[in-house]
Order: sequence, then C-alpha cells, then structure tokens
Amino acid sequence: MVSPSGRFARSGPRPDDRVASVFRFASELAAWVAAPWALAPRSVPLAVLSVVVLIGLPTVFATPGDKRGVLVAAPGFVTVALVGLQLVVAVAAAWVAWHAVVAALVTVLAVVTVVLELPRWRWLLTG
Repeated sequence: MVSPSGRFARSGPRPDDRVASVFRFASELAAWVAAPWALAPRSVPLAVLSVVVLIGLPTVFATPGDKRGVLVAAPGFVTVALVGLQLVVAVAAAWVAWHAVVAALVTVLAVVTVVLELPRWRWLLTG
C-alpha cells in the first residue's frame, strides 16, 4: 500500500522490537563474518561481494516507519526477505566455514531471531 506521500504505509503502531533487534544484529553479524569466511577459499572476490550485498542491500532498501533513514523506500515484504536472506546465509555459511558446535549455535541464534521477529514481520507485511 502506498500512502499519498508515495511511501509505503503501515497499519498500526510499530511493535517494540528492542530485544529482537539485538538478536537480529547478532545474526547479521554472523552472516557478515561467516559468508566471506566460507567463500574466501573458493573466491576472494565472491567473499568481498557477499559482504557488500549483505550489508549494502538492507542499507539501501528499507521500509519507511521501520527505519529512520530510508534511502530507497521498499514494501515490508522486501525488508522481511532481506532479514530472511541474512538468516539463511548466517546458518548456511556457518555450517560450511566453522566447527559444528559454532554452526549449531548460529542456527539456534537464527531460530530465536525468527521467533522474536514475528511481531515485526507481521507488522511489516500488513499495510
């Protein structure tokens, strides 16, 4: 839904996601570290590109009302998809790059992040 100002409008107030944001950031950090770590033995340019994509896309595309500084307004499903991408990359790359115990911890972190993100995702997808 696009508001008269041309921005994507959300219905209702934004849910409090301070705790979820801590877990979301930790998961993003895991993706930012694990992806290049997993890719570097195969291709250093791909490792660098993975970081550029994982950090750059969410920086550029955001849903108004969810983030203060929005460069390019995107509907809520784009924000949800970008978080999902980060989580999938964090888990997959951790299993490729790191010891199974660490990869299992990253997997648990991602699952907890999904559970905590559900209210925000519902809010982002309505509107």
